[in-house]
Amino acid sequence: MTNDVLTVHGGTPLHGQIRVRGAKNLVSKAMVAALLGDEPSRLFDVPRIRDVEVVRGLLELHGVKVTDGVEDGELVFDPANVESASTDEINVHAGSSRIPILLCGPLLHRLGHAFIPDLGGCHIGPRPIDFHIQALREFGAMVDKAPDGMHLTAPNGLHGTKLELPYPSVGATEQVLLTAVMADGVTELRNAAVEPEIIDLICVLQKMGAIIKVHTDRVIEIQGVPRLGGYTHRPIPDRIEAASWAAAALATGGDIEVLGAEQVDMMTFLNVFRSVGGAYEVTDARPRAGQEGKIRFWHPGGELRAVAIETDVHPGFMTDWQQPLVVALTQARGLSIVHETVYEQRLGYTDALNTMGATIQVYRDCLGGTPCRFGRRNFKHSAVIAGPSKLHAADLVIPDLRAGFSHLIAALAAEGTSRVYGVDLINRGYEDFEAKLAALGAHAERG
Repeated sequence: MTNDVLTVHGGTPLHGQIRVRGAKNLVSKAMVAALLGDEPSRLFDVPRIRDVEVVRGLLELHGVKVTDGVEDGELVFDPANVESASTDEINVHAGSSRIPILLCGPLLHRLGHAFIPDLGGCHIGPRPIDFHIQALREFGAMVDKAPDGMHLTAPNGLHGTKLELPYPSVGATEQVLLTAVMADGVTELRNAAVEPEIIDLICVLQKMGAIIKVHTDRVIEIQGVPRLGGYTHRPIPDRIEAASWAAAALATGGDIEVLGAEQVDMMTFLNVFRSVGGAYEVTDARPRAGQEGKIRFWHPGGELRAVAIETDVHPGFMTDWQQPLVVALTQARGLSIVHETVYEQRLGYTDALNTMGATIQVYRDCLGGTPCRFGRRNFKHSAVIAGPSKLHAADLVIPDLRAGFSHLIAALAAEGTSRVYGVDLINRGYEDFEAKLAALGAHAERG
């Protein structure tokens, strides 16, 4: 039985070098896209994380042959024998990931029917699937709700349509892309998400033969095609993991070089990191010389400065960046403000930081000017962090993936020995994080 507890001896600055691989938020979607092809696909730089295991299992249940390639982190997908999977088999994955709903479009195209089990994922807000279901219905899908989940059919096939999302949801945009590429006719999606991972998914689909135009003002136009082939793709690096290690360097007073990190998709984070008082150095990739890009992040000494942050959809400050950075902000002089506008229940992790000596107050008010859906709905979605605060060890229970990494950073920055429970949840999005901690000189062990 796995011991899901990490004992962390804090107070030691992290120093050293680690590497990030392909973005978690792209890799799993590229794996789903392989279902649409009638030829094998090849994906490189795939991280060894729980979400990848879940999607691999789902694809294999549906007859996709998934094999490890020659290169470390390479997966090959052969969709020649796609078939139906029993609801019982699919339900084995219920609650472990929110990816199953993205299989609907590809399965409706390949088989004419699909099944969605109860969905899991991190508990950071309801994250309703209404957008997904409504979009699928607009394409012509019939949705029947049942106690074990939802059964979908497309008796008349799927057809292009015009859609406008009430919010630029990443998941709903992915759903539309994966469904529209083989729907009969043209699909126009307005108020689409345009995150780097979305653009990278479009690159994957285009390699397969899709015709997708990205217009200004969040409009994406997809012309359906009758067939798609395979792809060979190396995904963009994980900008969330890179920023998490950057925050760890800042919070612990350390110096971490993140191999694979790229500047272009982290510009908003880098601006805030520098404003707080952190230092970084970018080394661009030189493919011909066999040199990959990297960013070195470090605490240059002196006091950190308080900042005001508002999370937002891309190109704003990413919601997944705020939790790790808030740990560093507990060490900044003055009052820092965080206005969370993407997920309504993403500040619960601050309770644990307060038990460690931080001074963080959460509010229902919008402490910022960015338009927000939560201001009058009674959600505590703004935080004021007063610092600097001396953090001390505590027993911590991880509530979700990103908050879990922030708890881990806090334990590393605190004086004394902390016990962090539920660390296996971090494996959902951070590859070999314990080995990376060891490489950076952290003192931590299971149990």
